[in-house]
This record gives sequence, structure tokens and C-alpha cells, in this order.
Amino acid sequence: MARTPSNMLPLGTIAPDFKLKDTNSNNDYSFEDLKGSKGTLVIFICNHCPFVLHVINEIVMIANDYRVQGLGVVAISSNDVEKYPQDSPELMTEFAFQNKIDFPYLYDESQEVAKGFDAACTPDFYLFDDQDKLFYRGQLDDSRPGNGIPLSGTDLRSAIDALIYNRSLKEPQKPSIGCNIKWK
Repeated sequence: MARTPSNMLPLGTIAPDFKLKDTNSNNDYSFEDLKGSKGTLVIFICNHCPFVLHVINEIVMIANDYRVQGLGVVAISSNDVEKYPQDSPELMTEFAFQNKIDFPYLYDESQEVAKGFDAACTPDFYLFDDQDKLFYRGQLDDSRPGNGIPLSGTDLRSAIDALIYNRSLKEPQKPSIGCNIKWK
């Protein structure tokens, strides 16, 4: 499994807009449709990546903990499904059901959205403030498959808390590490 780091888009970058199909509801959504009153978390994931499989339960817990506080949450899969059919929209729906993902899980068939975010890996996390400016990008926590560090979501949870409660954010932000996005 390749260990690809995030590209670390500059803080303050305005969220790229998109309109993508949600594999959970079959509706099309834009960033504007999904943003929360306090901010928005955009996560690039896929169905088969060992790094995503390692953290998916924590991602769902974070979404459940913070959506009630005004955080919009959306996951996007941008992998090439010709070469990686396990990431097809039909299997995204099944993956969401199996992992209790009840927030939008969007399919980026053209890969233009991933390019707009400069996404590099799965999982890749982008937290935007209520003005759609990038507040945090980086890792969930220090846990990785096989490194023995328990999942906590510490880095991402600290960033969300800082955003929601108007606190300063600890620096430096560490890049996420995961499988590379499977480009066409």
C-alpha cells in the first residue's frame, strides 16, 4: 500500500464549488447545498483503501458528534472505477450502508473536484469555516494501519473544536497519509 501525503492546500483557500451525485440518495449536491452553519468538512475517501478502512468508524463518529453543532460533512470518492471497480458508485452505496455513513458520499467521476481541492490521498481532510475559507487540512490523528497507535481523531477533532468555539488552532498541521487517488 502506497503512503501518499496530502498536498496541504494553502489555508484561507476558498472551497472549490462542485455539483456531484450522492450515491446514498441519488441526488445531486453542490458545496453550497451541504455546507454547515459553523463550517464544512470535506473528506476524500474510497471503498478499498486500507487507510480509509482503518479510520472509517472514527470518521462516522466525528460526523455524528459535530453535525448537530452545525458542521456540514461530505465524503467524496474520485478514484478511477475502470481500473478500480471496487470503488464504483453502486459499491459506494453498499460501503456507506455497511459503515453507517448517513452523510452524502459523492462520486467524482471526472476527477475535476479532486483536482480543484488538490486532493492527493485517501483519506484527505479539508475543514472550511463558515465563510468557506480553508481552516484546516491534514491528518485525522497519528494512527496508521499497523503502527499500533489507537485511533482518536485528535488532530481533526481539535481543529473542529477550534473552528466551532472560535479558538486558535495548534500548528503545525500534519498532512494526512493514505493511498494515492487513482487517477485516470
